[in-house]
Amino acid sequence: MLYKHPFYDPIAQVLIESAVLQLLQSHRQVSWNSTEAGGLLLGYRRDRHLHITEATLPAARDKRSRMAFWRRDPSHQAAASNGWTRTKETLDYVGEWHTHPESQPSPSNLDLLEWRKVCAATNEAMAFLILGITGTWFGIGLGADIRPATADTPVIARR
Repeated sequence: MLYKHPFYDPIAQVLIESAVLQLLQSHRQVSWNSTEAGGLLLGYRRDRHLHITEATLPAARDKRSRMAFWRRDPSHQAAASNGWTRTKETLDYVGEWHTHPESQPSPSNLDLLEWRKVCAATNEAMAFLILGITGTWFGIGLGADIRPATADTPVIARR
């Protein structure tokens, strides 16, 4: 999925590989007793562009409830560190994802508070994805500002 970068549009885009989105689909909270899920988004920073190529999945030590997810398992950090080493320090932690038990998700006040902490600690543009029951919210944070990103329609050259 291709998005316009809300801070650097029209010169930058964010690409989330379809394999990443497919991987996360199975964690949507579609039944009444599903718990929230979440993890890290990993990818590449190419100038002002972001390219999300991997995501970590919920693991045994994470804490999950119907309305909350706390990333506690060391496997998330291990995946980020291993990716950094495997790619000769080019694969980076570029954001976070989690689910909400609502059809069309939007960030909660707690989401925004936590994301601002992430952005302040990294001093980089960071991606945030929420998967709802049917819809998805995607945005970028930079400094204390978090903005939704809009899907970008690629231009197809015509002859």
